[in-house]
Amino acid sequence: MKRVLAIILGGGKGSRLYPLTKMRAKPAVPLAGKYRLIDIPISNCINSGIEKMYVLTQFNSASLNRHIGRTYNLNGPFGQGFVEVLAAQQTPDSPKWFEGTADAVRKYQWLFQEWDVDEYLILSGDQLYRMDYSLFVQHHRDNDADLTVAALPVDEAQAEGFGLMRTDDLGNIKEFSEKPTGENLKAMAVDTSKFGLSKESAAEKPYLASMGIYVFSRNTLFDLLNKFPNYTDFGKDIIPEALNRGDTLKSYVFDDYWEDIGTIGAFFESNLALTEQPKPPFSFYDEKFPIYTRPRFLPPSKLVDAQITDSIVCEGTILKSCSILHCVLGVRSRIESDSVLEDTLVMGADFFESPEERIKLRKGGGTPLGVGEGTTVKRAILDKNTRIGDNVVIINKDRVEEADKPELGFYIRNGIVVVVKNATIANGTVI
Repeated sequence: MKRVLAIILGGGKGSRLYPLTKMRAKPAVPLAGKYRLIDIPISNCINSGIEKMYVLTQFNSASLNRHIGRTYNLNGPFGQGFVEVLAAQQTPDSPKWFEGTADAVRKYQWLFQEWDVDEYLILSGDQLYRMDYSLFVQHHRDNDADLTVAALPVDEAQAEGFGLMRTDDLGNIKEFSEKPTGENLKAMAVDTSKFGLSKESAAEKPYLASMGIYVFSRNTLFDLLNKFPNYTDFGKDIIPEALNRGDTLKSYVFDDYWEDIGTIGAFFESNLALTEQPKPPFSFYDEKFPIYTRPRFLPPSKLVDAQITDSIVCEGTILKSCSILHCVLGVRSRIESDSVLEDTLVMGADFFESPEERIKLRKGGGTPLGVGEGTTVKRAILDKNTRIGDNVVIINKDRVEEADKPELGFYIRNGIVVVVKNATIANGTVI
């Protein structure tokens, strides 16, 4: 895998994940209490033996830079591994920002071409899955393909939201259609049992959806980018053009857990699904294929007469006489006595407050970090460093689906209350 360069696409403004992307790039959004979204593709690369990675982003990249700099040092005395963030920039030759996935790669192709590699692995920075990319790349090489697309078997309801591939029984891509419906959708059905699915599973999932993960042979990638300078997106533009001109396109079927967590609803459900027992749909516990993140050297969590059910509690957390049901509590979370949290994602804090600081804050009319006494929170996301006062109720009492209340420190998306980073919710507030 030393002949492979990975390019991780950080996405645009992340408007579907707003307000979690208000102060950070989408790949830097916290995940599962202690990780970041970007840790998923980077860990997959490291575990697959791919150690040269660029991350392309153009919005709020400061926290992403900080996280990667603190976490991933792959450049040992005899290696040349690295993880580097490339932010969008305006130049005389390229006065615009990134205009799509293909355009982002095109704008930095001068740098990517400098590397003596045979394949370019294009990845997304906002997906949750575990994949051995070395098998993906080897499949590409074994079939002497120009481009190989990772394919996820999906049912009809899911299929309308993806770019779909119609393949022959050998996995050769014959047609690519972006989000087809009706008869056009039915025409894209294939026999997925040919790719290892059981007959029952194949009947349920007769469509192959593009995961937005590609392996390009070197010459193919740059030839397509240079000959079609107006093509800005891989799925909508580059792949159909590669098909039209007769390039060899292969599918690589991935029949395992994969979740695009680009919306607040999907992000929320994916995080809480990690608490399922005895076997969650995705687990971070895999000794052979671990997910890496920044080591923080935090003290163990402290639980004082707390009741916890089906939840994840990260290190540095302090829980006092509270009830936690089906929640994910991030690092340095603090929940005070008589509070109840249910179906809630708490992202934790970036720092501790000492007992003296907390007492001083209260005396001055302020609100300490964490969740105060007698507070109830249900079906919500509390972003980093939030300060929730005493006797607060966050339950979306009016059952609102969408609302913007930035002046009050929260938004509602998909019926989920999202309290923004660094926000303070005053004592006795009811949301």
